Amino acid sequence: MNRTTLIISPAPTANGDLHLGHIAGPFLASDVHARYLRATGRDALLATGFQDTSTYVPTTAHRLGTTPEALVARSAEQIESTLAAVGVDVDGFTGDEDRFVETVLGFMERLHAAGRFELRTMTFPYSPATGEYLVDGYARGGCPLCLADGCAGLCESCGHPVAAGDLIDPRSTLNPDDPVELREVQVLVLPMERYRRRIREHFAEHGGAMRPHMAQAIEEMLSRPLPDYPVTYPTSWGIPAPFPEVAGQRINPNAEPAAWSVYCGALSAERRGGTSAATDELWLAEARTKVVYFLGFDNTYPFAIVAPAMLLASDGRYLLPEEFITNEFYELDNAKFSTSKGHVVWGRDLVAEVPRDLVRFHLAATSPENQRTSFSRAALATVTSSRLVEPWNRIVDKVERFTGRGPLPVSERSRAASARIVERFAACYELEYFSLTRAAETLTEQLGRLARWDVRPGQEGDFCHEVDVVLRCAAPILIDLAEKALPQIRIPTDIDTTTITPAVLPRLTEGVE
Repeated sequence: MNRTTLIISPAPTANGDLHLGHIAGPFLASDVHARYLRATGRDALLATGFQDTSTYVPTTAHRLGTTPEALVARSAEQIESTLAAVGVDVDGFTGDEDRFVETVLGFMERLHAAGRFELRTMTFPYSPATGEYLVDGYARGGCPLCLADGCAGLCESCGHPVAAGDLIDPRSTLNPDDPVELREVQVLVLPMERYRRRIREHFAEHGGAMRPHMAQAIEEMLSRPLPDYPVTYPTSWGIPAPFPEVAGQRINPNAEPAAWSVYCGALSAERRGGTSAATDELWLAEARTKVVYFLGFDNTYPFAIVAPAMLLASDGRYLLPEEFITNEFYELDNAKFSTSKGHVVWGRDLVAEVPRDLVRFHLAATSPENQRTSFSRAALATVTSSRLVEPWNRIVDKVERFTGRGPLPVSERSRAASARIVERFAACYELEYFSLTRAAETLTEQLGRLARWDVRPGQEGDFCHEVDVVLRCAAPILIDLAEKALPQIRIPTDIDTTTITPAVLPRLTEGVE
């Protein structure tokens, strides 16, 4: 029986549009993998959305001089439309709808009623000037593990959790000159150490697709006792916690991933025409669902450690995610994207200027899989022209010589060559060694080979057949070209073609179409 693969990319914070760093990270990769699975006859659902509960929403709104509510409304529309513009085909797009809040609260209330949460005293930075506790995006300082400067909650550098009270020289992000003191507050926590052994066992069996940086971080995290993880925060932003012992507190947004992921599955299935979004059947332990995450490295702890612990705390009700594909930061001209400094290229703006197949190809070719990579407009023009547009159009010129003829015979040699082509692309698209960079390299190699092919009499069918197979294998990346050229987007698993009738192929352009 065919398993359903539920592919999830963590929801970006609703504090702005998506720039190329977002697209080149988890979103393009998750879309390519989902399209590949469907093209090979497998069932795949892709889910993401936006998160409005993060403390980065009010801090960004303060910087922009707007309200958090107005920022969320604008960002939600931008995120969804930008994903569509770059061709990320999302089945379930989550937002701030009431059903999401109900799902989070229902998930947390079940764990609370089962005694899985405990009251603990934790230390938080406190601003006497504002009378507020500084958590996550409100607090900044040095990471106590790797010493890098950043916000509380999660360290972007080493990936480890950073309790706000453990920051080195903490300061307020909104008012960095205000004095800060440390105060103790009782919050509800999930005692993570209870689940460390089972999480280690799960990663010993699964997680084979983990890239080295994540594998190293997971080993570090699970090799020592796990700290209690705060489920509630003494802050005024987020989902109100319904627990009397922490009245007035909010749900920690980084404690939401398990509940949000369950909701992702339900919403995706509903919008595909299946189950109601009120159910969690895709996540039930007896379901045949394979859950895969595509995420930035800095999301490792909440999605790969905290979420599995929350799922395990549900006493066997839910299955656990099987694979995680991470990425590093994608930079602009070798510097980090910065909206506040205007150092940014928005996804929707670029695909309005350049055909999106070219954008998708270049982002795949420069994907930040294992280390930081960088985008530049000069590189985009050079790479797409020399590696994609020019060789493809030379191939189109050759195929045009044979259109109107056929059916043309396809030799056993060509069928064998095509099988090898499919194998090479599959090695890039399957999760075990998933790599957009190698997929783009493989496509470049094959286009170059076909463009150089001196087609002799009797080889016309072989040439057109191999062009067809390469285009089918490139379809998860070159979505518009494939849609125009192929009557059905299917990557063959068995090459049994004996004849082919050449069809007119569309050309690629380098400017706005």
